[in-house]
Amino acid sequence: MTKYSYFLLLCCSLLLGGCQSVEQLSIDYMLPAEVSFPSSLRRVAVVNNMPPIPDNQLIVEETGEKKKDQTEVARKTGYFNGNAQIATESLAEALAHENYFDEVVICDSALRANDMIPRESTLSKDEVEELTENLAVDFLIALENVQIRSLRKIEFFPDWRMYVGTLDVKVYPTVKVYLPQRTGPMVTVSANDSIFWDHTSSNMTSASSGLITDENMLKEASEFAGVIPVKHLLPYWTTANRYLFTGGSVNMRDAAVFVRENNWEQAIELWKQTYEKKKKGKQKMYAAYNVALGYEMQDSIYKAEEWALKAQKVAFEIDKIEEKKNQSTVDFSDVPNYLAVTRYLNALQERKEGMTRLNAQMQRFKNDF
Repeated sequence: MTKYSYFLLLCCSLLLGGCQSVEQLSIDYMLPAEVSFPSSLRRVAVVNNMPPIPDNQLIVEETGEKKKDQTEVARKTGYFNGNAQIATESLAEALAHENYFDEVVICDSALRANDMIPRESTLSKDEVEELTENLAVDFLIALENVQIRSLRKIEFFPDWRMYVGTLDVKVYPTVKVYLPQRTGPMVTVSANDSIFWDHTSSNMTSASSGLITDENMLKEASEFAGVIPVKHLLPYWTTANRYLFTGGSVNMRDAAVFVRENNWEQAIELWKQTYEKKKKGKQKMYAAYNVALGYEMQDSIYKAEEWALKAQKVAFEIDKIEEKKNQSTVDFSDVPNYLAVTRYLNALQERKEGMTRLNAQMQRFKNDF
């Protein structure tokens, strides 16, 4: 569970009252990429533009420390370059898997392998035009760099009487997008993400040796590096948790039955009845919140935002926000209703703000997604 999900569950548990109950639901939706490609760009070549690395020797820092309970922790930090060929192949495969472009071509031969003197990694206009013509593509996505930082740690846990070895790896790929007839890259994407391994044993040596080797870690991290930039380049699907209020009245319980049958229209009607019937209070807020959720589940984001704003207004009154504005300290447990509804409202508004960009990015599919 993410910290965000845990926080929302905590808020929901605080705002529950009496016979009120809550259910967790999942929703899948698409988010826009940071980069928008014109629909005319349909064929892309993925090229390896990383500089040659003769030996790729690790830069290692080893330290030891003692925790407050005097148990020892051994650490080893490594900094090195990723495998350019593996990362380029992974990037091409990940882009092809998304079926966003008509064709993805790979050129994993190092473009700078025969350089006699060092030069800037940016491809020249002539190089871009030559490559796009030779590969019969509309534009290039070039892997420019992959930096990797690893942290190996062996730690003893007295309560378990066990040693735990962990390897936390941070991967930093950089890619650039090049268009023919244009001087310099269209955009540079510098992304990062982490992967993690662990191994537990009754002795320190085994806890260390049971972890993945540096050689294999480098291969897996390089493959991972090719996947990381994709969600920055292309629209992608994500899964989020949502919370449904299901108790407190006959209408709320009956609406929950309709939800289980995936009949959101009938559920929304019952929640609206409850909202109109109640002049104030938590049941009115729960009903408005659920209506917002119902509309979001049907991809009616503007209506969902409208009802989330209504729920927020009721929560504002329930938690007496106006009275607490001048207080020096206000804990989230003092305003659980307003905080939980506002969190959901913010999520809806983020989706709404990205819709225009997402629709533009999906025009090549006539917005069928």
